[in-house]
Amino acid sequence: MLTVYLLRHGETVWNADGNRYCGATDIGLTDKGLQQAHLAAQALEGISFDAIYSSPLQRAFRTAQIASGRPEEVKIDQRLIEADFGEWEGKTRDQFIAENAAMWDNWCQAPDNTRAGGSGETAMEVINRVEDFFGDVLKTHTSGTILVVAHNAVNRFYMAWKLGMPLKNYRKLMQENSSVTLFSLEDDGEFSLLKLNCR
Repeated sequence: MLTVYLLRHGETVWNADGNRYCGATDIGLTDKGLQQAHLAAQALEGISFDAIYSSPLQRAFRTAQIASGRPEEVKIDQRLIEADFGEWEGKTRDQFIAENAAMWDNWCQAPDNTRAGGSGETAMEVINRVEDFFGDVLKTHTSGTILVVAHNAVNRFYMAWKLGMPLKNYRKLMQENSSVTLFSLEDDGEFSLLKLNCR
């Protein structure tokens, strides 16, 4: 059995500015985001990780470096990058709903096969790449403990899928900036959620 500590990155400049959607745009951490990463490091102190993986986006990579306390050992994996939110990136929800409410409604009802922001990813495209990542991880680490630092939508889509939830309910899973989620994966990929959104 593999134990996975899953983090969301710390607060970004766009998170702080009306919670604008970052998506695949590479946005840096605020001072608060850096502090949150240091708090995550305190929460994870004493845990021995067999490997540390991160999204390539700087907000996740920097969080992984700080939270793990082993910055030189963080492995970047492109499959952990945040969902591409298309035309919604850089905008608040209120802004893009005002521009095209039907597009948001379609996404809310069926993110499985609706392209976020009209030109971004579908939820299933995100899930398929994250499933592929964890499938490869299980080949390397059939047991032990790893740290994975990624993003809000990516993490919630994956967890909703593994828990058998309708994907339109993914936003009902909360993961705050630099919070810790803990789950286990069996050799066959069976998922058990142990802790959610912890500090």
